[in-house]
Amino acid sequence: MIEEQAISDTTPNARPLEGMKILELGQILAGAFTTTMLGYFGAEVIKVEPPGEGDPIRNWRTVKDGTSLWWWSLARNKQSITINLKLREGQQLVRQLCEQCDVLIENFRPGQMEKWGLGPAEIKQINPSLIYTRISGYGQTGPYSSYPGFASVCEGFGGFRYVNGEPGEIPVRPNLSLGDTLAGLHAALGVCMAYIRCLQQGQGKGQVVDVSIFESVFNMLEAVVPEYSGVGKVREPSGSTIKGIVPSNTYRCEDEKLIIIGANTKGMFERLMRLVGRDDFADDPRLATNSGRVTHEEAIDKAIADWAATVPLKDALAMLQEQAVAAGPILNVEDMFADPHYQARGAFEEVSVNGEILHIPSIAPRLEETPGRTDRPGPQLGEHTDQIFKALLGLDDKALARLRDLGAI
Repeated sequence: MIEEQAISDTTPNARPLEGMKILELGQILAGAFTTTMLGYFGAEVIKVEPPGEGDPIRNWRTVKDGTSLWWWSLARNKQSITINLKLREGQQLVRQLCEQCDVLIENFRPGQMEKWGLGPAEIKQINPSLIYTRISGYGQTGPYSSYPGFASVCEGFGGFRYVNGEPGEIPVRPNLSLGDTLAGLHAALGVCMAYIRCLQQGQGKGQVVDVSIFESVFNMLEAVVPEYSGVGKVREPSGSTIKGIVPSNTYRCEDEKLIIIGANTKGMFERLMRLVGRDDFADDPRLATNSGRVTHEEAIDKAIADWAATVPLKDALAMLQEQAVAAGPILNVEDMFADPHYQARGAFEEVSVNGEILHIPSIAPRLEETPGRTDRPGPQLGEHTDQIFKALLGLDDKALARLRDLGAI
């Protein structure tokens, strides 16, 4: 249950969500990233995994010593228990745990939790203060709610893929599951807002937080909707530029390395044009506003590209920084490790996995008084099963042995 001490704890190492207890159901990424965020800032996360193989992410992408390297980061700070949600005994364990938790997070296809007798209506009878958080491809309502919706599909449906890539070509997918991560961020925000309401209004004020992947992507579309509604304009893909804002593009330097330059204020544009040897553009009244620069985008882009092609990346960056023009390189992860700014910002944390140091990313935002932290890497499958069931549900060794014999845990 939600406790008042969650907002009054002022000890030096306190984190803002200490006192929040979360039950994480579901698998793969969106729900898991939600709890990664919340657990980093102090929430206690009890992750439910199916007995046997556990969450599939344990074996996804790059695997070392039998476990995905991703797992140690994504499951940081969590406790792992195993429950077979298909068995009546497993479902009853979830109900009992819901009595003890503040938040439930699930990302099954809509209707699945109801089939198990674990839907919001049933759980509300057990714990009316519970924040019941649901993540799905298309949301809990609407004609497509029952459709399977992975990030790849929902990034297309939500409008992101359409504007991403080169005109006339198949839209490009970044080598990341952005839709899942965006849904996780929205879910974490929704949980925190609902939690604040419970703290303000007292027990019994739980609610359902309904997050869809497609809407999380749709939320990122900036002016796409009003531009279409207002003048019938459909935003199209534009390669490495962003239409309607000039200049903002990627250019190849003399050493073949890439630089991004975005000089889309009047002063910054004028300084850039003088740097690249185009005083005539800097002094041209037609280019004093963004709308004028958009009209002459091709000529402006060519002037910048011609200059960049004559300068190595390192020198180009130094000259642009001296002129206070926004510019930066395109980094890969090896570059990030070597970059002094990443190091100064504490972008990497160290955990010990099987006796070896592993770096995982720290998590933003940075809170001055109550910062988040990684206490431990992801747990072994079922590492905390006995501990949680004994501490929270009062089960003894005999009861646990019976549940194991049934295959419920």
